[in-house]
Amino acid sequence: MAGEIKKRLDGITVTGSVEGGKITVTANGNKIVQSLTIDEEFLKEGDKEQLEELLVIAINKAIEQAENVSQSEMAAMTQNMLGGLGGLGNLFGNS
Repeated sequence: MAGEIKKRLDGITVTGSVEGGKITVTANGNKIVQSLTIDEEFLKEGDKEQLEELLVIAINKAIEQAENVSQSEMAAMTQNMLGGLGGLGNLFGNS
């Protein structure tokens, strides 16, 4: 089951962006950064400190999105498992 969830999360893409998309980080649902884009004009105009600060923010936004997706997938999988147990709850019920 863990392998199935990992596979599903590998196929989910999330993004974190800042400054109206001037920096965008793309990750998968397993919190692995896939790509990073920086607007050419912003790169020319921005200073190193500002760029580094915004990169951290964009990466953290992408990781936060991935965490939310991961939690949702785990909850859905758990719900499916419990639903699949069907009437087992009645085993210990009324005799």
